[in-house]
Amino acid sequence: MLENLITETRNKKTMNLDEMSTIDLLTIMNEEDAKVAEAVKQELPQIAKAVEAIVATKRKGGRLIYIGAGTSGRIGLLDAVECPPTFGTDSEEVIGLIAGGEKAFIKAVEGAEDSKELGIQDLKNINLTNKDIVVGIAASGRTPYVIGGLEYANSIGTQTVAVCCNKDSAVGKVATIAIEVVNGPEVLTGSTRLKAGTSQKLICNMLSTASMVGIGKVYGNLMVDVQLTNEKLVERAKRIVMEATSCDYEIAETYLVKADNKPKIAIVMILIGLSKEEAMKKLAETQGFVRQAVK
Repeated sequence: MLENLITETRNKKTMNLDEMSTIDLLTIMNEEDAKVAEAVKQELPQIAKAVEAIVATKRKGGRLIYIGAGTSGRIGLLDAVECPPTFGTDSEEVIGLIAGGEKAFIKAVEGAEDSKELGIQDLKNINLTNKDIVVGIAASGRTPYVIGGLEYANSIGTQTVAVCCNKDSAVGKVATIAIEVVNGPEVLTGSTRLKAGTSQKLICNMLSTASMVGIGKVYGNLMVDVQLTNEKLVERAKRIVMEATSCDYEIAETYLVKADNKPKIAIVMILIGLSKEEAMKKLAETQGFVRQAVK
């Protein structure tokens, strides 16, 4: 029942929200938001399990698939679409599914989240296999669309993860790994786009970033597989090569051209004096890890 969920209870500190001054309202929101990172911290062991499962999946050639409804679905989609430019992944490697389809990202599709069958069908439509991993995101922890998707994933042997904001949740009971963050009641009762949404974004940040580190998409703290899709990213790539190799701007620019605008290849070329082909072979031998390639 909704009334038993922490995400649906009233916050005693904001019972007179409509009477507060603007600064008082913002202050209480800020104080409540400050609790989110600590709540996420309590779930780090479970998040670590999920990251390790994602890394294992990626090493086998599987996909990371987020599935959710409403705000939860949008957060998964947001994380998915940021992976190609940041980590050089293919657009099919990290996928975000939202109840009601892509149009639901900008306009709610009424009733879509209430259908288990829709969650199942959306996963079938992308040809889910047991090589993949499915992360179900649901603030309440009871969204039928997500539960249906996770149940179907389990039925074909796919690894599953739940991300929600209530303990002992329905999605948590279905998933192989349950990440259940307790943020406390929202400032605006039941508005889970607030603290719940913030915690879900933090967790997705961790899942994608840490797993990409785990499969060699990062050197130090540099995103060496960044895609050069605009002028800003071209300049960022040059700085990445400069930071990684201590070379000057002109050398970074020259080697990026030689490396077909692949910072990772340019870095290996510079650090150990290889041709583009030799650097590519070295990276292939080390599964894309720059640090191992340049030893």
